Amino acid sequence: MRGWRAFAGLVLAALAAMPAGAQSMREANNAALMRQLHDLRGLTAAQVARVEAIFARSPIIGQGNPAVTVHPMTPAECAARIPGGPEGYRNPRFERICGGRYLAPLYDPATQRPEDAKVCIDQFEFPDIPCTYPVVWTTAREAAEICAAVGERICDAHEWEGACDGALKPPDYRFDLAQGMSMEGAVERMRAAHNWAYSPSARWSYGPAYAPGVCAADSAKSPGCDGGSYATCGSNTYPDGSFPRCVSPLGVYDLNGNAAEHMNLPLAPDQMASAGSTTLGVTEMKGSWFIFDRFRAHPDWCRWRAPFWHGSRVLSPASHENYHLGFRCCKTLR
Repeated sequence: MRGWRAFAGLVLAALAAMPAGAQSMREANNAALMRQLHDLRGLTAAQVARVEAIFARSPIIGQGNPAVTVHPMTPAECAARIPGGPEGYRNPRFERICGGRYLAPLYDPATQRPEDAKVCIDQFEFPDIPCTYPVVWTTAREAAEICAAVGERICDAHEWEGACDGALKPPDYRFDLAQGMSMEGAVERMRAAHNWAYSPSARWSYGPAYAPGVCAADSAKSPGCDGGSYATCGSNTYPDGSFPRCVSPLGVYDLNGNAAEHMNLPLAPDQMASAGSTTLGVTEMKGSWFIFDRFRAHPDWCRWRAPFWHGSRVLSPASHENYHLGFRCCKTLR
């Protein structure tokens, strides 16, 4: 808790040092985002109000600190790159299956059809709207709360991995390796076994090898970014869906590049979001972010699981947040 208080103090100091108009600009951007959630994504007024209330509790949630963020592409430039514009991403078949816009069914094509899916995933990083910048500076807890506010839930790690790799497989968590271990020890033992099993078949959402230029990964850190300060680190992301070829075989975009993503990593069967858990497991960072064509900071193939970076329980008030970390949600169908 001492570390969390120190971090909170740094955030407050950074906010105090921000230019006077930056906070009002962030608030205006968030207000515009709420309108987009209603008008473009099709959320109800009640759902938008719940999301807005979560945003209102935080002085930093949004699309990046406007004082230092420099987006490498505008929404208009994004729209010009997409056949048919942002509406070209609408998929009537997926909408019938998932009951909403910009969702993709998760299934195993070897044995199932899309209509057999029992879960869907956001096609884009939240707000899950093409040509809109992803939301960052959310804690894992806030991500889970926002997913619930829109009638969805945070995804389990294996669901994100299946969306990326092109086939949703049964849960494969080695819960036996977590017994009697600390949270960090359990994560490290489980991830080592998982990564060893999947590394021979490693692939990215778009193909079997890392390919520069395919995803939203050619941006750069802000000059002077010290690794995580709200005052100095811009969220220099691209709009969602700016790279139409950065898509998985199941029709999910931006899994590599743009923002890294919060997910739930269960350490026991009763911590699985996909099984209806309300306690959840620990934080897992999935994917990669906007600098990876210039500097591959860590592996980012589909089924790779990260170390216990800034680890906590997902629902801890002290769960991690930063300038390149966002999220997407899943939706249980039946």
